[in-house]
Amino acid sequence: MTQYRLGIDTGGTFTDATLIDESTGKVSIAKVPSTPADPAIGFLNAIRRITAEQHVDAEAITYVVHGTTVATNAVIEGNVAETGFLTTEGFRDMLEIARQIRPSLYDLRFEKLRPLVPRNRSLGVPERLAADGSVLQALDESALVAAAQRLREEGVESIALCFLHSYGNPVHERRAGAILAEVFPEAMISLSSDVAPEFREYFRASTTVINAAVRPVVARYLGRIEEELRGAGFDAELLVMQSSGGVFTFEAASEKPVFMVESGPAAGVMAATWLGESLGFSNVLSFDMGGTTAKAGLVQNGRPVISRDYEVGAMAQPGGTKARGYPIRTPVIDLVEIGAGGGSIAWVDSGGGLRVGPRSAGADPGPASYGQGGTEPTITDANLVLGRIDPGYFLGGEVPLDLEKAQHAIQTRCAGPLGLDLHVAANGILDIANAAMSHALRLVSVQRGIDPRDFVLVGFGGAGPLHANELARDAGIGTTLIPMSPGTTSALGLLVTDLQHDFPATVGRKTDGVDPAELEQTFQDLAAKGRAALSRDGVANEAARLEQLADMRYAGQSFELPVTVSGGVFNESVLRELVDRFHAAHLQAYGFNAPAEPVEIVNVRVTAIGTIGKPSLARLTTPPASAQPKGERPVWFAQTGGFSPTPIYDRYTIGEGAILTGPAIVEEIDSTTVILPGYAARVDAYGNLMIAQGERQ
Repeated sequence: MTQYRLGIDTGGTFTDATLIDESTGKVSIAKVPSTPADPAIGFLNAIRRITAEQHVDAEAITYVVHGTTVATNAVIEGNVAETGFLTTEGFRDMLEIARQIRPSLYDLRFEKLRPLVPRNRSLGVPERLAADGSVLQALDESALVAAAQRLREEGVESIALCFLHSYGNPVHERRAGAILAEVFPEAMISLSSDVAPEFREYFRASTTVINAAVRPVVARYLGRIEEELRGAGFDAELLVMQSSGGVFTFEAASEKPVFMVESGPAAGVMAATWLGESLGFSNVLSFDMGGTTAKAGLVQNGRPVISRDYEVGAMAQPGGTKARGYPIRTPVIDLVEIGAGGGSIAWVDSGGGLRVGPRSAGADPGPASYGQGGTEPTITDANLVLGRIDPGYFLGGEVPLDLEKAQHAIQTRCAGPLGLDLHVAANGILDIANAAMSHALRLVSVQRGIDPRDFVLVGFGGAGPLHANELARDAGIGTTLIPMSPGTTSALGLLVTDLQHDFPATVGRKTDGVDPAELEQTFQDLAAKGRAALSRDGVANEAARLEQLADMRYAGQSFELPVTVSGGVFNESVLRELVDRFHAAHLQAYGFNAPAEPVEIVNVRVTAIGTIGKPSLARLTTPPASAQPKGERPVWFAQTGGFSPTPIYDRYTIGEGAILTGPAIVEEIDSTTVILPGYAARVDAYGNLMIAQGERQ
């Protein structure tokens, strides 16, 4: 029997499904409207649709991998569980105090985010450990029981436990967790020594609180999906995309949902990584533009860049991103996210300036052109007015667009108030959105010490190919890659990654005071945890591998850089090599290094990876070099100062080696690609559009 893998990516506007035939590599796609009030409905609708359209039985599917923003949305929208916070006596105000930094120094209206746990549910318990993990004061178990009773009276259903210095010795947290399980068994307990065993008390506490706050929400969501799938005859392994680009089981995700806060966006970067690897591009900039947001990510030397300084709910703004969200200390693909998607609303501010986003029309009511009651103009409406989108072929004609409604929305809300021509105003909307997205690309490249001109831009998402060529032009990027079915590329990314678990430990010592044998034992202990986690997931020994990292900094610095640790036994020579690698990493990240300065190893970590077989790119079956336009329509381009007759191509009829000279429009069911005047697209053997300036083809 033919077997299949299924990826489901839930976005703000659409839920995408990608089905891969394991024997042939054939990819099938489907899109359904997202259901923000209950994302599980959109998920199940997507599965029902694609299995029905492709005539695939439930028992033929071996993997179902899900990318979701349920955890993030719960935090952003405030729909988290009633959560309690227990910490060392004297530190109950940790969440209120937070950090003494501001995202914009002179913004007098800035207000700190309200803690996810109010002060009346943040309680201290007598106990104390020293920084080295030694016990200074024993845990007061009677006080802990009293605190648990108080939280029960407050209606708490989840508890975050974060004692001082428990990263060095979890004895008090483990004992407290066992007591809470006895006296308050209906509550879900999250221990900081399990979730984020690293130093920096507030970051560790924030990470644990977020895990606790979303855990009941995620557990109910995934539990409902699993129940529905099992009831429908699906016996597939159920996996969830992590923020780090790996996947883990529904069970693991229900216990540590903080590891999946950027689940959906991470899938897009993994798809771009896989495409780059398959086509021989090791340096890739990922650009994913959907209906609600646009995301930029960096893939260097074939690996996504991972950050451990991420904030839930923070979007890039000119004033900076720090202190705009809730910090977490889990591995997250280094993404910059902005409120610029196809549904982002254009508006005129009180000073008479045209603005775009961050508010979005979302899936309901959607852009004005959807005809579902929306009256505010969006980026999708602007693209439609300029002729870049065919109103009769949006989603393959399934969602017809109303051009007159789009024109009316832009005229009354933007062009009229500003005294502009309708089409000039529509182009202004796109220019403003493009400027914001170019800023996001600079944040993940130039600001990280990376020259974007050395990279290939991979553009995807339902709206990404409409803008990718212009973004590449503005950034000086030579080649833009538009994959087949770009509107569902993130769902494809769910199926090209591996099982993954991360295990950190704090070291906190200068390299000249490190005992290599002691550090080797630490790595061995973490590796044992990793192998045990993969064994629970059913990963065979030959499919398992371990990667070692060290977070390092110059003594006195506040933040660290991750450095890869060589395999084998950790000894003096490996330690010297590690220090050299850190100096090189610091030079690349900041433009300088200081080899004479002492270096600290802050944390070490082991990533346990269970390799899952990946599909291969399917070659085109259309005749080589075939590229006959299916028609022509006027499209507005700033480069030509107005409308230009533009050939329209059906992507499914274009063959390998075809050259499409701009201006040109390439249409497919889930997206539309714009090729600018002066540029051309070459079609490779797998149907990818490789866009570059005309003379470079």
